[in-house]
Amino acid sequence: MSTIKNVAILGASGNFGTPITSALVAAGFNITIITRSSSTTIHPPNIPIVRIDYSLDTLTQAFTNQDAVVCVVGPGGIALQKTFIDAAVIARVKRFIIDDFGWGPTTKGFPQFNTIHASRKEGWDYAAVKAREVDGFTWTGLSTGNPIDWAMKKFPMMGFDVANHRAIIYDNGTERFTGTTLEGIGQAVVRTLQNPQATANCFLKVQSINTCQNELLDAFEKATGQKWEVTRSTSKELIESGKGDFEAGAGMWRLKLAVATLYDVGQGRGRIAPSREDSDAELLGVKDETADEIVAKLLQ
Repeated sequence: MSTIKNVAILGASGNFGTPITSALVAAGFNITIITRSSSTTIHPPNIPIVRIDYSLDTLTQAFTNQDAVVCVVGPGGIALQKTFIDAAVIARVKRFIIDDFGWGPTTKGFPQFNTIHASRKEGWDYAAVKAREVDGFTWTGLSTGNPIDWAMKKFPMMGFDVANHRAIIYDNGTERFTGTTLEGIGQAVVRTLQNPQATANCFLKVQSINTCQNELLDAFEKATGQKWEVTRSTSKELIESGKGDFEAGAGMWRLKLAVATLYDVGQGRGRIAPSREDSDAELLGVKDETADEIVAKLLQ
C-alpha cells in the first residue's frame, strides 16, 4: 500500500479527537478537519477546516484527495458512520479508521450496552464489507480500553477523587483492567497510518498499562506523600445500582456500568488483552507505562 500523507479527521475537537489531531500534526501528516456547518468550535488556526452539512455529496467532496479518514465523532454521530464510509469509498480514500476507541468487537460488557454496541458494530461491519468489495479501500479499528488519564480524572466514581485525595476501592482492589492514555491513543493512530500494510482490515488492541486499583492507590499515596481517605464498596453494589438506573431511565446507568466493567470481580471485563505481549502496543509504538507514571499525569 502506498504512503498515507493527507488525513481528514471527523470529531477533531472531542476528548479523543484533540490528542489524535495533535499527534498527527506532530508526526508530519497533512491534516484537514471536517466539521458540521453549524459547529462553532474553535480549531487550531494552522489546520485547514472544511465545514459541511455531512451529506454524502459534501462528505465525498471533502474526502477527495485524502489518503485516510479518522472517525472519532461523538455518540451523536455514530449513526452517520456508514455515510462517512460510503463517501470515503467514492473519494477513493485508502484507509478509514472506524469509531471504536473503546472495548472493540469482543467486549464482555453488560447487556444494557447492547444497543449502543450494535449501533457502533453496524458501522464496523459495513467498513469490512466495503473493504472486501472495493479494491484499495481498507479500515482499522483501535480498541483502547479505559482512557485512563482522562477518565480517572474526570469521573471520581472510577475510584479516585484526585482533587481531594479520596479513593473508592471496589471489592479487594485487585481486579486488573486495560488503560490507554490520551497520548497513547494519539500514538496508536499515528503508527496505524505509518504502517498501512500491517494494520489493514483488523481491530488492533492498544494499551498503556494493565493495572488495578491497589497499584494506583499505592502510587497516589507515594506521589502525594500522604495516606488517602479510602471508602470500600463492591462491584455488585455498583452493578445493581447501574441496572436499577437503567430500568428507571436514569442517565447515570452508563457511568456506573462503565466503572463496573473495570472492576466486576473475577470477570475480566475491563481487559483488552491478558498482557502487553497479547496486545498490539509494540506494533503501534505505544509505550508501557507504570502506575507511577499514570498517577503523575493525573496529578498534573
